[in-house]
Amino acid sequence: MEEILQNKLEFAVLIDSENISSKYAAVIFDELEKYGFASCRRIYGNWSRATGWREEDLLEYSIIPIQQFSYTSKKNSTDMAMVIDAMDLLYKDKVDGFCLVTSDSDFTRLAMRIREEKKFVLGMGESKAPTSLTRSCNKFVYLNLIGEESHQQDFDHNDLESVTPLDSVKKAIAALFAEKGSKVLDLGYIGQRLSEKFTDFDVRNYGYAKLSVFLKEEMSQYQVKRENNQTVLREARQVSQDNLETEIKEMIRENGGSIDNLSIINDEIGKRHPDLELKAFGYSRISSFLRRIKGLEVNNNSVSIKDKTE
Repeated sequence: MEEILQNKLEFAVLIDSENISSKYAAVIFDELEKYGFASCRRIYGNWSRATGWREEDLLEYSIIPIQQFSYTSKKNSTDMAMVIDAMDLLYKDKVDGFCLVTSDSDFTRLAMRIREEKKFVLGMGESKAPTSLTRSCNKFVYLNLIGEESHQQDFDHNDLESVTPLDSVKKAIAALFAEKGSKVLDLGYIGQRLSEKFTDFDVRNYGYAKLSVFLKEEMSQYQVKRENNQTVLREARQVSQDNLETEIKEMIRENGGSIDNLSIINDEIGKRHPDLELKAFGYSRISSFLRRIKGLEVNNNSVSIKDKTE
């Protein structure tokens, strides 16, 4: 058993029952498995009143309930108990990391203090969690955005207000291309670097299940390709439709005003613009594209300039 777990982080999972719904119980521990295993599972609340967490939930996931009475009104004694236990576990050096399950900004300083001791902090909460909390963790997971319901057609983009903006992700990817000095980057490398830069980065936050689909749909200036048994992101050299039409006309003029085989034009376009897809302009075949260019005449497999003075 020790050999199986030796490469995984050992976590203390501390849940704020007054801030996190029991409906996320399965998601919490499913996500945790990606980072390690929980040797300590505790949930904090005043169990003398309803919290939404049932006995069945605690038993199913082996969570120990920690009773904390509210000694005075308007004071969150539950938070204090959770902080005390976290510091106790920290100083006893019992775990490799902490999973703080809360959306409460009051735990920001706790996360920062744990990280100072070089412990991994995995935060989990809803998208209402403040930026101060999400950035104080090594990684933050938005529980309300990563479930299966997030990938349905009714995905609520209003929930993205607290998530890293797409523009920031685009700028980060552009910076990676500049840093590497390459036109092609491996998707695994991109995913790793984005996660390092943005603690809350997860394509599921934007309604996607895979990084490749996210990049294909949201990053139109790039192309997702399969090259040398690897999935990569390639910078797409942009050419406008007007400029492409001008290039084609000039190509035909240089050939005496006509070209007898359309594949010659198609091949030349491919050499000049290897990332270009005519589908981007709404055409599936080179012949269809050429027919819409003013001043050209397409006859079977040949094309010529109608008015050579044009």
